[in-house]
Amino acid sequence: MKSLHRPDLYGWSTFNPARNIDFNGIAWIRPEGNILIDPVALSNHDWNHLNSLGNVAWIVLTNSDHARAAKDIADQTYAKIAGPIAEKDNFPINCDRWLSDSEELVPGLKVIELQGSKTPGELALLLEETTLITGDLVRAHRAGTLTILPDEKLVNREQAVASVQRLANLTQVETILVGDGWSVFHDGRDRLKELVATL
Repeated sequence: MKSLHRPDLYGWSTFNPARNIDFNGIAWIRPEGNILIDPVALSNHDWNHLNSLGNVAWIVLTNSDHARAAKDIADQTYAKIAGPIAEKDNFPINCDRWLSDSEELVPGLKVIELQGSKTPGELALLLEETTLITGDLVRAHRAGTLTILPDEKLVNREQAVASVQRLANLTQVETILVGDGWSVFHDGRDRLKELVATL
């Protein structure tokens, strides 16, 4: 796994040739039990690295399309899985907890429910006010510039744009870790405001 912008955060990726971008998993390392977000499959090297950093307490999935390797990882680590409450009735894997807007899974990890994306109630996660973690709606196909899902994949474009505006209103966001594509490590709020201006 690769070190990210904080010593307690790591990322790993698999390349998706169809979209020509990386799909990213995130690990937040904490004494109370580590948290994985939208995990993709782990290489043997990444498994060894993850195991060296302590136990996995939770896997958080921002939407059903990001179930990815969650079940396999949970089976091997005994981690609990959390997903968006709006998908509770049709989620592809069993979850131990359903997350809704403004909840905290654990102290410091706040849930933001987004509307209008391709799945109901997609989650974004705000880590200690300064790091925003996004699933599908906000992504980056080119380094340094954010974008959103194409219109044909949105359930409701107006709601999706309002959700992005809500993220841009978060005043302390510096870093944006995206599930798909290139993450933004500096001036994240400025990149969100630039995105809103293009929508």
